[in-house]
Amino acid sequence: MASEIKAPQFPESIVDGIVAVWHKRLGEPVVRDELLVDIETDKVVLEVVAPADGCLKQILKTEGETIGSLELLALFDEGAGAVQSKEEQSVQALSGRGKHEIAQPTMGPAARRMVNEYGINPVGLEGTGKNGRLTKEDVIKQVQQAESKEAAVEDLAARPELKVVGQQNSIPPTPAAGSVSAIAGSREERRVPMTRLRARIAERLMQAKNQTAMLTTFNEVNMKPAMDMRKHYRADFEKHHGVKLGFMSFFVRASVEALKRFPAVNASIDGNDVVYHGYYDIGVAVSTDRGLVVPILRDADQKNFAEIEQQTIDFSVKARDGKLALENMMGGTFTLSNGGVFGSLLSTPIINPPQTAILGMHKIQDRPVAVDGQVVILPMMYLALSYDHRLIDGKEAVQFLATIKDFVEDPARLLLDI
Repeated sequence: MASEIKAPQFPESIVDGIVAVWHKRLGEPVVRDELLVDIETDKVVLEVVAPADGCLKQILKTEGETIGSLELLALFDEGAGAVQSKEEQSVQALSGRGKHEIAQPTMGPAARRMVNEYGINPVGLEGTGKNGRLTKEDVIKQVQQAESKEAAVEDLAARPELKVVGQQNSIPPTPAAGSVSAIAGSREERRVPMTRLRARIAERLMQAKNQTAMLTTFNEVNMKPAMDMRKHYRADFEKHHGVKLGFMSFFVRASVEALKRFPAVNASIDGNDVVYHGYYDIGVAVSTDRGLVVPILRDADQKNFAEIEQQTIDFSVKARDGKLALENMMGGTFTLSNGGVFGSLLSTPIINPPQTAILGMHKIQDRPVAVDGQVVILPMMYLALSYDHRLIDGKEAVQFLATIKDFVEDPARLLLDI
């Protein structure tokens, strides 16, 4: 029985997407809920799975084509094709049948882009992901191995006195265009279209730049109290909650308490209206291979340190694997961005519209600081608050950032609610 495979229903904020990767070929047997195709939107990669056992009868949208919400992707033949069980596949492998047939491994969008970029043939590569899926790390390993071999070849070419056993100074031919490493001295260029996510990021950054009166104020925070508290309770915290105690929970909780005291920083502008939010949905910027995404910690004021740390880790893993759902990134009243994990000492983060402010965290670095007339070395972090001056005055912004500083430098206040 034939059935239709359609794109998921997109929310109002997403107009369309593109067909990123077909994981199954025409006539290839699949089982129910097995991944068929990835749809890349400007926010997330959506997965479309098989509705039943069967096979693809006709593909109507090929890779790279634009697809709308609920638009027809393919025709599916339910019950068609012999879908082998794992036991049957094992028997076939032991009997030696199909040993000369090497199928191309399944891979995610990030791995596929690297394969295309470096001109690698994925057939025969062993994937370490779920169900043998080829991951980005597998491709990187292959690239490194290829570069090592090429370096050895170049060394041999530079030293003709060396001979390889069984060969007459034979040197492999020059790698073809698009191989792993570019030829020394070449001036090649590659033109590739922006991904939907990158194009959306560019659009929102320009929107923030052109439609807000953005200003940034700075401060610095002594991280020693938080670091001492983390060191003292780290083992007990992890044993009790099953998650490591990081610094993100300190800043999320400090931001929530500061937002309670300065409601304008938690507000948004809608035309000529100001919308004051009575809840605290904190966005946590996460960097991925596809670009920056901002999943949302809903009702962060109701979460304890362990819940914040666990959800932040979950978001990072899902973002890395392209598994974030649309609802994970919708809304948000305030955003935190931690450039310090990449070594940034100071930056001016850009507001995530329609929010009116964003907090930038940076690298913790030992610096000489004057304390009670004495110079001491303390682990210091620069903080940056970018805000929309149309709604937030400079005084409010400075006091808001100073409040976050006070809470982080005295973490007990977060627990005592003072």
